[in-house]
Amino acid sequence: MRPYSEAVKADVRRRVSPRHRQSVAEIAQELGIHVITLYKWRKAWRLQGEVVPATQKEPEGRSAADKLVVVLETAGLNDTELGAYCRERGLFPEQLSRWRQAATDANAAPLLSMAEQKELERLRAQDQREIKALKKKLQRKEKALAEAAALLVLRKKWEAFCLEDAEG
Repeated sequence: MRPYSEAVKADVRRRVSPRHRQSVAEIAQELGIHVITLYKWRKAWRLQGEVVPATQKEPEGRSAADKLVVVLETAGLNDTELGAYCRERGLFPEQLSRWRQAATDANAAPLLSMAEQKELERLRAQDQREIKALKKKLQRKEKALAEAAALLVLRKKWEAFCLEDAEG
């Protein structure tokens, strides 16, 4: 792999940033850098905690991990700093509010203890056994009903046959 200057890497980072959202393929074609090299750089930047979108999608199409990184990065910012952050990354403060609320809601639901999980699993297994028994019972009753219907049809045919025979 040929070494690239930090200026080239900074230019690529700027181009894939949320504000510009240029695709890796476009950048590779323009700069003559292999696509795999650009993907490796982007992955490294993401592992360093930088917000580098995985796609050209709009901000709402970003991964949950990217949204969480943005929420964490903006946690201590005042309104002025938040506005600058949003402009730099092509975001709206309302989006950050929604993402922050989603992160809060995700952690608000209480987790079950191991005993509660085992109890739920036991109840689920019991429900499965009951469902299986009810299906078997329903199948047996449907079979009996079909048999009774067949007997009624045969009886009507027999009566019709006997009436024809008596008249004739």
